[in-house]
Formats: sequence, structure tokens, C-alpha cells
Amino acid sequence: MTRTAIAYIRVSTVRQGKSGLGLEAQQATLARFAEAEGYNLIQTFKEVETGKGADALDRRPQLAAALKAARKLKSPIIVAKLDRLSRDVHFISGLMSQKTPFIAAELGADADPFMLHLYAALAEKERAMISRRTRDALAAKKAQGVKLGGLNARGIANRDEAMERAEQLRPILTELAGRSARATAAALNERKIATPTGGRWHAATVIRVQKRIGEGHPARCAAV
Repeated sequence: MTRTAIAYIRVSTVRQGKSGLGLEAQQATLARFAEAEGYNLIQTFKEVETGKGADALDRRPQLAAALKAARKLKSPIIVAKLDRLSRDVHFISGLMSQKTPFIAAELGADADPFMLHLYAALAEKERAMISRRTRDALAAKKAQGVKLGGLNARGIANRDEAMERAEQLRPILTELAGRSARATAAALNERKIATPTGGRWHAATVIRVQKRIGEGHPARCAAV
């Protein structure tokens, strides 16, 4: 039996929105999930925002519209990953209080609100720890008189943004695992999925993104 659902897709920078980066990857993930779980995605809401101050519903008009549509249809809202809703556990808790079911494709259809709260809290804690370790490491290097060069706050932000863009491509790269870099590039271009910079894929681009994902998550490198 096919069930109705609302799809919500979000990218956190204007550049990603213009290039389509992340949008196509999330769309593909949601389409596969809906087909596997028997959902009919009758509406898709796409949000592009800067991320700064975005953890407030009045700054997320497409999410507000998705909630309104879901309530009217008594359907769940499906996202590719939990962080597409937010990286802030308080904001996610507020969404849960709306009484509209949320499903994160990465966690499966059976993940209940308690699990979503738990994963959000763990993700927030992990990000805080990574941020603190980065600051401590930079402070230690500075105290030792090491010249940090371009690795300043802006450099760290750019690096983290690049990692996020690469991470959004993980589901599709995992699906294409086993193919050569050239064949993977051809498949991505055929699906009209943009590179992290908005261009076409080449073998070298695939290898670079796979390496970036692997460096971010060593334990999962083999899965990409």
C-alpha cells in the first residue's frame, strides 16, 4: 500500500543552492527511500539558506510550508539526513512538538521521535567536541610559535563547508562503490549531479571527494 509523504530538502549556502549541489543528491536519496518504503512523495519543498540564524522556523519558510502541507494531508515529512532539518537539538525538539512525524532516510522508517532526539543530541555533542579540539589544537600551535598561515577561523569554516558538501554526496558515492573513478564520474554527470564547485565530474574530482569523505570519517572510508 502506497502512503503519501512530503519531502523536504535543504542546502545551507546560496552557492550550493545555485549549483544544485546537495539538492540532487538529497532528491535521489529521497526517491530511492520512498520507492523502497512504499511512499508517494506528493510535494517537495526545497530550502536554500545561509545557516546563520536558520534554526528558527520563521527563517525557514519552506520548512514551515512543508509542515502546513503535512498537517493538511496527515502525512510525514521525509528528509535525507537528520541534519537537513537542523544541527541544533533544541530546534529539532521544537519540530517534534509540532506533532507531525519526521522520517530521516538515513535512519530508516522505524526511527521514532526518541531516536531522532538521541541522534540529534549525539551529533550536536560530536560537533562541539570537534570544534573544541580544533580550537585547542590551534591555540597550542600558536603558543609554540608555529605560523598557522591560512588556517584561521575563515579557513576552518571553508574546510568544514567543503567537508559538508562532500558528505552530502556520500549516499550516491556509496551506491556507485566498486566502479572506477572514471565510470563514477560518468554516472554522476549522467544524473546531472554537480560537483562541489558546481561543474562536471572527472575521475580526479571523484577521487578528491572520496578522499575528503574518507579523511572526515576514517572508519567509513572503505564504504565510499
